[in-house]
Amino acid sequence: MEHAAAKRLEIMGIKIPVYAGICALVAGVMAMGWMPGGMLGAFAVMMVLGGLFHVTGNHLPIVKTYLGGGAIVCIFASAGLVTAGLIPEAVVKNVDSFMNTTGFLNFYIAALITGSILGMNRTLLLRAAVRFLPVALCAMTFAILLVGGAGMLLGYGFSEAIMYVAIPMMGGGMGAGVVPLSGMYAEALGQDSAVIISRMIPASTLGNVTAIIGAGLLARLGQAKPGLTGNGKLMRKNSEDMKEGKPLPTSVEMMGTGMILSISFYLLGTVLGKLVPAIHTYAWMIIMVAAAKAAGIVPEKFEQAARQWSGFVMGNWTQALLVGIGISMIDLSAVAAAFSIQYLILVLVVVGGVALGAGIGGYLVGFYPIESSITAGLCTTNMGGTGDIAVLSAAGRMELLPFAQIATRICGGLILIVASVLVKVLL
Repeated sequence: MEHAAAKRLEIMGIKIPVYAGICALVAGVMAMGWMPGGMLGAFAVMMVLGGLFHVTGNHLPIVKTYLGGGAIVCIFASAGLVTAGLIPEAVVKNVDSFMNTTGFLNFYIAALITGSILGMNRTLLLRAAVRFLPVALCAMTFAILLVGGAGMLLGYGFSEAIMYVAIPMMGGGMGAGVVPLSGMYAEALGQDSAVIISRMIPASTLGNVTAIIGAGLLARLGQAKPGLTGNGKLMRKNSEDMKEGKPLPTSVEMMGTGMILSISFYLLGTVLGKLVPAIHTYAWMIIMVAAAKAAGIVPEKFEQAARQWSGFVMGNWTQALLVGIGISMIDLSAVAAAFSIQYLILVLVVVGGVALGAGIGGYLVGFYPIESSITAGLCTTNMGGTGDIAVLSAAGRMELLPFAQIATRICGGLILIVASVLVKVLL
């Protein structure tokens, strides 16, 4: 009991009074405009706020029970600080640069993809992969038709609901989805892409927010109905041939090996992405890591090294990354401007429809409904890789990132192809 009480008085292993002093130091340095640039300044803000918001969210009664706890507070509290002007513009720009230009987001995702797939049982991977993509595509089709019908009933329009609400939500994020979609629409319709993108951004943003909240609610449903969830495992069947070997001791050297592996696979995905740009780097990376795992060519020591490295990254930097997402990628003003009962209903229809379709479809092919709804469902409606992390964090299922990335990258790419045809037919 004393040990548990002591843990409650710590944030990231630091006693509350000491952590409060660190928070005051960070706030003071920001206020005086003395926050260093680059990685050091970005980490100072992201990690300190991440630890504070994570603990806060995990102790707020309604938030911790129904909305994803610390993960959702990390994102939206930091976005709220930016909207309120409490984080200086120079700090916002530095965090944005660190996340995107410097590539911290890619570094994080590369570690999780490599560790998650190489740490996965080989038999499970082979059985799950062939089922996942059809489930996601069928769930997306169901949601698209559902929102078209809802658009007709609400007077928004069948075609408009599909093309300006569902499709932007399922395109794989802002850079990979909304931006190329606006170009397609502009060329096909002879309109200014700036006008079109302004109609798409609210759908993408609201869809991301709703998916994150939905993930927290699904996690809560899994606690209430344990039979619906594998608590992070996608496949229901867990036979003897899926048992893992004895783990090797955690070491600094092993984590260094895992880091090199994740970087190497990311570089391989980058090379293939340059040669075949129609497929995203993350998608190529998933394909190559999965192929290596399926072929059994990666030594077990390297597999466990990748798992240890991803465990370090996830355990220490997830909260920081979520704060970075909130500071650099969530525009609360755009969400508020787009808010109307009609628009919100359409977004909820898409998110609810794809989650329901993926849950039912996943159950039919041998998945746990909760995990299938989250990965093959909600992760098709969020804002790319950052959305995947936010959704899985809210659900407490970060180990499912490879499947979330399949839903986001591969399905998102297919949505762009479908949209290029539908824009000429429906609009």
